[in-house]
Amino acid sequence: MTERSNEAVVVVTGAARGIGRGIAWVMAETGATVYVTDIESRSGRKSSLPGTVEDTAEQVTERGGRGIAVPLDHADDRAVEALFKRIQDERGGIDLLVANACNGNALPFQSGPFWRLSLENWRNMVDIGVRSHLVTAWYAAPLLLERKGLVILTGYTDPNKERMGNLFYDLAMNGVSRLAYSLAYDLEPQGVTALALSPGFTRTEAIVSAMGERPPGSDSVEFSGRAVKALFGDPEVRRYSGRTLRVADLAAEYGFKDIEQP
Repeated sequence: MTERSNEAVVVVTGAARGIGRGIAWVMAETGATVYVTDIESRSGRKSSLPGTVEDTAEQVTERGGRGIAVPLDHADDRAVEALFKRIQDERGGIDLLVANACNGNALPFQSGPFWRLSLENWRNMVDIGVRSHLVTAWYAAPLLLERKGLVILTGYTDPNKERMGNLFYDLAMNGVSRLAYSLAYDLEPQGVTALALSPGFTRTEAIVSAMGERPPGSDSVEFSGRAVKALFGDPEVRRYSGRTLRVADLAAEYGFKDIEQP
């Protein structure tokens, strides 16, 4: 894989707020064109939390990239198909896809025996999460092959824990890691690298609303963005193909820090 130019075409899904927004911000620093998607738009608010896809696109442009807002429900396969048809027509290919759209961390986050949990958790974490990652990659694949691109799926897998959160969350997050492994199996022979990224405890808008401005041990949303930027700029990134990588480990590997660290 050759080193990327600042003419890169990037897609970040689920980028109205949270980790997706942080990734889009940092990728703007490379001068990339960044298509940002989310169901949260100025014309169709779903949450009282701050942030829309248009806000993020404007912030990408302010930070040196070219932000393109695409209001999009990732549970709608036809809308996802239309997104990548548009990118095919406008840009011809994709250098980086970050599949991040998910409602898995919707608060309040319930724990307890699975039979006491709402089955809506399946929709939040698996349908609007694992499945949307797969559908996004499915439609993006021809454009990624064109540029020998990089696919990053965001999830959360802690190899030191036997089980993460409730049953639905554990299933979804491990599913993301397995999906990255399986995507890599098919994509690596074609020159495309696929991997999963595991952020730590991150100060998303939902977390800040629930726990205050700076919960102990939390990371900024840009910390994951710095990990994505480092991976994207690594000409040997294919050595990570199929793996799930912790942001903290990548910070040590590449030597980047969170925005508040000295």
